[in-house]
Amino acid sequence: MSLFDSSEIIKLPLQDAEIEYHPQFFGLEEANALFDDLYQNTPWIEEDIRVYGKIYKQPRLTAFFANNQKTYGYSNISMTPLPFTPLLNAVKTKIEAATQTHFSSCLLNLYRDGQDSNGWHADDEKELGINPVIASVSLGAERAFHLKHKKIKALKHKLNLQNGSLLLMKGETQHQWLHQIPKTKKPLGKRINLTFRLLK
Repeated sequence: MSLFDSSEIIKLPLQDAEIEYHPQFFGLEEANALFDDLYQNTPWIEEDIRVYGKIYKQPRLTAFFANNQKTYGYSNISMTPLPFTPLLNAVKTKIEAATQTHFSSCLLNLYRDGQDSNGWHADDEKELGINPVIASVSLGAERAFHLKHKKIKALKHKLNLQNGSLLLMKGETQHQWLHQIPKTKKPLGKRINLTFRLLK
């Protein structure tokens, strides 16, 4: 059950997935204020990633927060959490009330321009357990979000994630689908993405 006004929800009609898109979860003024605060006050880091034995800078900046000390790992990166700030805790509380789901951590990504990206992946790390619920907030520049089924190549979907929106992925989505934020040559402003999860 969701507390959203059903008229404001877009449910993606995808096989083996449960995805809801709320385009205006935060109003424009609130979304812009959140972006400015997070951009200026988050201790962003640029991680190294290993791809086929070579070390590269991750094409975005990140920060990781949680209400516990559980580390989170992906792409040979292990992140130790910072404690939730009052601002992030307020965002988390609003999302939890709307989705009736508890979250223990938040991974922040800062996309500085269209060349920053996030390649094909699923949020299916063992720390997330079976059928994880992922709540993803977008702030700042609108970016394309691509989905493709892991086994059925013909199943694909594209969605533009706008400023202040919430994307909720649950059920089998992470086990059956991959997603990405692709690079683009279009001149784009900065985007911050907050991804709330529950680490088991």
